[in-house]
Amino acid sequence: MTFPTTRLRRLRYHPAVRNLIRATTLSPSNLVLPLFVRPGSGVRKEIASMPGHFQMSPDVFAEEVRQVARLGLGGILLFGIPAEKDACGSDAMSDQGIIPQAVRIAKEVAPQLLVITDVCFCEYTSHGHCGALSRVGGRIDLDNDTTLTMLGHQAAAHARAGADIVAPSGMIDGMVGAIRRRLDAIGYHHVPILSYAAKYASSFYGPFREAAESAPQFGDRRSYQMDPASDPGQALREIELDLAEGADMIMVKPALAYLDIICQVRERFPGVPLAAYNVSGEFSMVKAAARLGWLDERAVAMETLLAIRRAGASIILTYWAKDVVAWLKG
Repeated sequence: MTFPTTRLRRLRYHPAVRNLIRATTLSPSNLVLPLFVRPGSGVRKEIASMPGHFQMSPDVFAEEVRQVARLGLGGILLFGIPAEKDACGSDAMSDQGIIPQAVRIAKEVAPQLLVITDVCFCEYTSHGHCGALSRVGGRIDLDNDTTLTMLGHQAAAHARAGADIVAPSGMIDGMVGAIRRRLDAIGYHHVPILSYAAKYASSFYGPFREAAESAPQFGDRRSYQMDPASDPGQALREIELDLAEGADMIMVKPALAYLDIICQVRERFPGVPLAAYNVSGEFSMVKAAARLGWLDERAVAMETLLAIRRAGASIILTYWAKDVVAWLKG
């Protein structure tokens, strides 16, 4: 029997050869860890649907930040649960709100750790939507332009507290421009905007809504987040508009079910830093299967993150960030 002269198995026969030619790698510096902060003292409340993750009071959060800072991660992304919610999410715009408090703590205990803040209102409003509401076309819906002013105030509070990057996530038309104008007006020209530029109305967000206590009290968010069945070109248009408004980085969310979108965005905008959010549902379903012995959590998580990197994301926001550091060392 005659064999071909090219045998690709030669590139796989030895572990050292496989390591030598790997094109896709993971580094802690590429990963961002989401964290959840709430008022109180001594609070470390496990999120039932996200094993290993917690709602933390500021004192517990401070210790978490100290530990994270030693891991060499790319940064942390902060979500807040306020003491009280109201129709306009007042806590989100206050300099004494839960996120500005958390930012100041993080900068005090780990000044070099990159702090990114989520800029949205779903955790802060009593109705659970991402901004102000009004009657639109005979029904109650999000008031886009009123929300823009609110987002500017929220981002400004985060910047004054010391946030390194602000990340608007509501998919509100014009949000990047409104935030950029507000930050520039108060002297924070240097603070970058990481826009959730292509965020889909996904079914993978369920565990997060428990973690952030942000489920809408009525309706859903499909009138402002993207339809999963929409033409991929719509995501590219969203990103192009956000970049024109001043976005410095862009994000696709979720990640795993939208690898095709990540790939197309990377090809269309090659010089723009691209993040992908490996969301709560993607994390929790692997955790659940691993608990039942159906999957190897480490192997599946690493394969998932490598796939996101291979698709083109240079930054991955993931609940596995701390685990990855341990796995890479191991």
